[in-house]
Amino acid sequence: MSGSSVVALCLLLVSLVACGGQTGADSARAEVQRVLDLRAAAVLGHDEAAYARTGTRAGFGNLRAVPLADWSYRVRDLDRSGDTATADVDLRYRIEGHDKGPVTTGRTLRLSREEDGRWRVDSDRPGEKSAQQPWDQGAVRVVRGVHSLVLGVGQSTGSLRRFADLADQAVPAVSDAWDGDWARRVVVLVPRSLEGMAGLLGSPASSYRGIAAVTTGETGGARDAPADRIIVNPDAYGLLGGLGKQVVLTHETTHVATRAATTAATPLWLSEGYADWVGYRDSGRTPAQAAPELSRAVSEGRVPRALPTDEDFAFTGDGAELARAYEGGWTACRMIADHWGEDRLDDFYRAVGAHDGREGAVEEAMTKVLGTTPEEFTARWRDYLRDQLP
Repeated sequence: MSGSSVVALCLLLVSLVACGGQTGADSARAEVQRVLDLRAAAVLGHDEAAYARTGTRAGFGNLRAVPLADWSYRVRDLDRSGDTATADVDLRYRIEGHDKGPVTTGRTLRLSREEDGRWRVDSDRPGEKSAQQPWDQGAVRVVRGVHSLVLGVGQSTGSLRRFADLADQAVPAVSDAWDGDWARRVVVLVPRSLEGMAGLLGSPASSYRGIAAVTTGETGGARDAPADRIIVNPDAYGLLGGLGKQVVLTHETTHVATRAATTAATPLWLSEGYADWVGYRDSGRTPAQAAPELSRAVSEGRVPRALPTDEDFAFTGDGAELARAYEGGWTACRMIADHWGEDRLDDFYRAVGAHDGREGAVEEAMTKVLGTTPEEFTARWRDYLRDQLP
């Protein structure tokens, strides 16, 4: 192609792209990114006026109490139609004093272009397949404990203080049982209702009905991962007595502490059973009191033939079956602590998680740490149930 032809081609395309420059789409994307950078700076600076200059004020007040260390946006995709646009964005933020690395969540922003040529944000909502953040559900109230940070929506300060007190008791209780290295602090999210919990998890409410709390986190516990979140279902949690509430918070805090040692190789009977073992460790409850459904089954001659499978922990609507799965894992971990010692239980937990994959993980750890086989272990566990749950 001759030099004159190249010049002619560039002139022909100049309305869409400058030779060696940006397309109109690239320019709009850069402009939107600049607006979002200003918006992020306003959030971190608690500057509502600056925030309003970038678009809607909606949500700003909900964030006011949240102790943020970082807040930024990255435009992944921009779909522009004239003076309107939809941006798919990654929001990255860190909670001060708790998150080593950023939480990353998808957002969908709708924008419009004003007469002065500037883009403004008209709406900001969770992206497709992304969970809500607490401030999406309303104004966030924050209570700090000695070892905890509690973020609540639709909850009184007094209610959140009680959660902080329970979490502050849970952290030292877990540290006394688990000898691994962990942050020794927790973040607790308390939404208004079960539906709010489901929104924070990005799942249907039916998946968590009857579940008092869950813990989210990155399996394997990367060193720069954000802190786990303990997310409470206030509907189910509120039905528990004082001991039950403490056991639940201690159980979930145990998941936070053991995250780095918990991998795809760890079966649920071990991870959930260990968390329950720590939760009940200093409760004074007898096995029959702590495992009523399994105790009933044993008294009726229905002694489980095998340890619970991962599938047994799925919430299918049969609360008794789910309870027996948790109680089965708890009694197995309690038996290890009773027979081999608490330190050996911790060693066994770590050995299972350190295996390359699920296959052979428990078998190898039982041989190396406990000096037994799965068949011998199961037989001993069944005898333990008959002895402890008469």
